[in-house]
Amino acid sequence: MRKIALITVLAVVALAGLVGMRYRAWAVDAASPFDEVGIGLHAYMPAPVQAWGCGQLQKRFDGKTLPPHGCQALADPRKWRSW
Repeated sequence: MRKIALITVLAVVALAGLVGMRYRAWAVDAASPFDEVGIGLHAYMPAPVQAWGCGQLQKRFDGKTLPPHGCQALADPRKWRSW
């Protein structure tokens, strides 16, 4: 029983690490903020992580392109959301 629990915990930690690395790659290193996988992961992240991700994207793409879904201002979708 302990072995199954250990394997389960390791699998969950590995999956969380992979998701986190993929999200970070989208927020920090992506060539475009419109990557479907990154936007999809962004929707599932908690608010502080979303704020960080949008802030990273805004640093690189503000004035160059429209904000991706999830980083748009509620009143005007052509502007970046201010967290």
